[in-house]
Amino acid sequence: MIRPSRQALAWLAMLVAGLIALGLCKALGLLALHSLDTIAWGALLAALVLGLGDAAWLARQPSPTASRRLPDNLALGRWSEASLSLHSRARRALHLRAFDHLPAGLEFEGLPQALTLPAGGAMAIDYRLRPQRRGPLHFQRCEVQLASPLGLWWQRRWLALEDNARVYPDFVGLHGSRLLAVDSWLSQLGVRQQPRRGHGLEFNQLRELREGDSLRQVDWKASARHSAPIVREYQEERDQQILLLLDCGQRMRSQDDALSHFDHALNACLLLSHVALRQGDAIGLLTFAAEHPRYLPPRKGQGQLNALLDGVYDLDTSQHQADFSEAAQLLLKRQRRRALVILVSNLRDGDEQELLVAVRQISRHHRVLVASLREGTLDELRKTPVQGWQEAVDYCGAIDYLNARDGLHERLRAQGVPLLDVLPGELGAGLISRYLSWKKAGAL
Repeated sequence: MIRPSRQALAWLAMLVAGLIALGLCKALGLLALHSLDTIAWGALLAALVLGLGDAAWLARQPSPTASRRLPDNLALGRWSEASLSLHSRARRALHLRAFDHLPAGLEFEGLPQALTLPAGGAMAIDYRLRPQRRGPLHFQRCEVQLASPLGLWWQRRWLALEDNARVYPDFVGLHGSRLLAVDSWLSQLGVRQQPRRGHGLEFNQLRELREGDSLRQVDWKASARHSAPIVREYQEERDQQILLLLDCGQRMRSQDDALSHFDHALNACLLLSHVALRQGDAIGLLTFAAEHPRYLPPRKGQGQLNALLDGVYDLDTSQHQADFSEAAQLLLKRQRRRALVILVSNLRDGDEQELLVAVRQISRHHRVLVASLREGTLDELRKTPVQGWQEAVDYCGAIDYLNARDGLHERLRAQGVPLLDVLPGELGAGLISRYLSWKKAGAL
């Protein structure tokens, strides 16, 4: 598509104005030279030939070729650098404007850009991207607007340029100061994974009864065979297992800042995974209330962190309500070995009975921790002065909701359910603190 430039429109306006002025002067008898008609029509014809020739030259020019450079991984909410390279196939320099067509959900800076592409040469333009949602991205094309030699015309051309990229949770931020702070914290605490004999779950050996042994350690069948008291000696498991049970239902769509509760939960799970893997433990993930539940069995090693990132980068919330009973049954089918199960959700007042049943089912085989995310906006609303009718209604509604939620948490704790009630941005630190304290006490 060829269209006139502002320069062409300005020249055309000047030419038309000149012709109108000549016509008026002739009509008023101010100018009587018959040659003026010839000059005017000659100027108009010359302008037309010049403009058409300029457009024809532009239409014959070959389009440049393009290539795009993207980061290997994009992080949610983080600026990343990208570039678009253009390679000329023309015999003379090309003046153009370049724009990269980006998928939905990307903010950008530095586009479009104007440049002069030398004959047969190449140039690149740099710009920045910031994803606003996780998942796969598909780039399809870019756009160039070529200028004619006289600058009278522009032609828009689309260049097919397909690329794929992935937007991951903001683990880039976790690799920065927060991870360094966590590593420093671990070293200061002196947390190390050291096997110790005691009442863990991994059988070590049979031996004779010693002073200080508990009757619970006595193996009565072995004692009968040996006609002497024999005890079973255990050691703390070296590769303790952690399974993250993540709610993907509609309640996790709540949003207090730039990130939803679900994205905060993903970041916290990844941060805990980093710490647990550094401690030599195995960690995995199971989702529920999702369109398609995902299960990553607990494994050790830093490679598991990459597997978790690949497994959750395109995970999203659904319209389903959280079904804790179904989640418990699914977990018990998947996870046979004893593990620390961390259930992450946003609890509601009506969850009590179903959640208690589910936690009791899981607790028969695993250690359970329930993490409930709290809406920060409601905390702020509770502190806001009431100055009008609408503010009073909002305040009362927030107080009723928070009181019901606090009551639910108190009843759950009274039933012996370990509970963590935190703001979304504080979930990572809360999970790590509870995990390390239980690990140090040998309570996993």
